[in-house]
Amino acid sequence: MPTKIKKLATENKRVIKKQKKETGLSVVKYYIDGKKENLTIDKNIFNIKINPKNLALYIRFYLSNQRQGTVSTKTRAEVSGSTRKIYRQKGTGRARHGDIKAPIFVGGGVVFGPKPRDYSLKFNKKQKQKALLESLVYQFNHGRLLVFDNSFLVIEPKTKKLFSFFQDNNLVEQKKLIVLLKMEKNNLILAGRNIKNLNFISLESLNPYELLKAEKIFFLESAFNNLIERLCKLMK
Repeated sequence: MPTKIKKLATENKRVIKKQKKETGLSVVKYYIDGKKENLTIDKNIFNIKINPKNLALYIRFYLSNQRQGTVSTKTRAEVSGSTRKIYRQKGTGRARHGDIKAPIFVGGGVVFGPKPRDYSLKFNKKQKQKALLESLVYQFNHGRLLVFDNSFLVIEPKTKKLFSFFQDNNLVEQKKLIVLLKMEKNNLILAGRNIKNLNFISLESLNPYELLKAEKIFFLESAFNNLIERLCKLMK
């Protein structure tokens, strides 16, 4: 992931320069019957410079905060057992030993083993917002942001129906992310929960890590419109 992020700056300079000449930007919108059209959006929304360092910092922050840090081992002082010297010091022809809880014995204490700790890191709120916008811009510039019409919510709740859609559009093997306005039970989730390389996420839970990990991001139209409204407010 960090190697991928380092290449963002040079890749996006060329793409952004090309898009500045356009009067507007657009994303592909898919309908449940297989039809598609271009959905026009404000050209200023995704017209920002990407800071790869900020994205790399966010990825580190996100992954560190996923760690529980609950693993724990016992030292020789914490292991249960006798402290009696296991055999006399001299005369046995064997090495000198104390109690059976020494680290070299099976069931003994662990030397320098892991102990519970907090791995969490802090990240500025404005940096988070910027990282989210930058990851959206990166995926948009590479043609990975797509829109599902709201009619997909009433798709027949069968895996075969949604899988055939991805198959027709050569998207079976790609890592796909579907962004919903809210994570609530609906036919789209029922149809897609057994499909390989497909994940669902709510708009509130959307983050740069999940965005950059996906190869195709499908926004439900209601979620996409809500996102555009938020971005317009941030631009003011």
